[in-house]
Amino acid sequence: MPRVVAGLQYSDEHEWVAREDGGVVTVGISAIATDALGDIVYVELPEVGATVAAGDTCGEVESTKSVSDLYSPVSGEIVEVNPAAVEDPAAINADPYGTWLFKLKDTEDGPLLSAEEYAAKHGGEL
Repeated sequence: MPRVVAGLQYSDEHEWVAREDGGVVTVGISAIATDALGDIVYVELPEVGATVAAGDTCGEVESTKSVSDLYSPVSGEIVEVNPAAVEDPAAINADPYGTWLFKLKDTEDGPLLSAEEYAAKHGGEL
């Protein structure tokens, strides 16, 4: 059963959210998502400087099974993207919670779930 990390927040679209000092929010995709997608072969991330709203499509994740939209779980300005995830998308499968995708600042939350709520709703293991 895919792992859900306590202390993170999650969207219903399977993005995880970690809060850093200075109001920066880091976003990645959960192990439940990577397990469902299979081998990730391509990832398209938003542009630095773009402003996104919670729930907006801001990228794409392509796997051997399908192509899926990447959603922003919070509103804010994209301040950094992870080039390592673009160069080696398989790293997302290998370590979904260690391979972040993008960071935002000046954020406003969308509807987020606690780790416990996300695991109960989507079948992950805490």
